[in-house]
Parts: sequence; C-alpha cells; structure tokens
Amino acid sequence: MRKLPLLSAETRQFWTGGEFGELRMHRCEDCSRFFHPPAPICRYCSSLNVTPTPVSGRGRVVTFTINHQAWTPEVSDPYVVAIVELEEQAGLRFLSNVVNCPPDAVEIGMPVTVVFENVEDVWVPLFERAA
Repeated sequence: MRKLPLLSAETRQFWTGGEFGELRMHRCEDCSRFFHPPAPICRYCSSLNVTPTPVSGRGRVVTFTINHQAWTPEVSDPYVVAIVELEEQAGLRFLSNVVNCPPDAVEIGMPVTVVFENVEDVWVPLFERAA
C-alpha cells in the first residue's frame, strides 16, 4: 500500500488529474515555465500567477535505481524508482516509478509515458515504456 499525500490547495490538481487522464504540472503565466513540486509561487520569477496545466505525460528516464529491499510485506518484488524529465521543458523532473516492464529492462534515456494508479482519492503518476 502506498503512503498517500495530503491533498492541499496547491497539490490537489496534481494528485487528482489522473482521474481525467491528465498529468498536471504548475506553470507560471508570467515567465511560461513549468515547475514541480506544485507551489503557489513560481520558483523562477516569484510570480503568484501560476496555474495547474496539463502536459503530454511523455518524457525520458534521467536516472534510476532498482529497489530490492522488501520494506513492507505488500512490496516484495524489486521495483524501479526513477527520475523522469518531461518533454515540455528541460529540467522539469520528478521522482516516480517505472512500471509494466521488468526492472532490468529500464535504462537511462528510455522514453516513457505516464500511467496512473488510483488509490482512494489520489491518482499516482507512474511511468511505463513508451510505445
């Protein structure tokens, strides 16, 4: 069972966009930069004019590790923890899991696309190998 995030005014759109098939990243309307994690202020220009904006959900694996430690009884198989950079902007990265492929098939630079795992009222963005 995943530990679920607390939904707040700033994070709700990110964690619930998957219900509509959307990966939503905060974007500054003044400098046009995306940023993550979600916040009420742009980390690039300090503008308060930020909006959750749907992105393509396509990106590449920047780096990853394969976890073999069974931290809980529910998670006994090895799994991939990866930093994914989205195609919309250089440096738009976040930590996630690569799923639906063997861990030893994951590689740096691998193209991926978002998929969502629904747990209660949260839609967790995960990534799988792009077709």
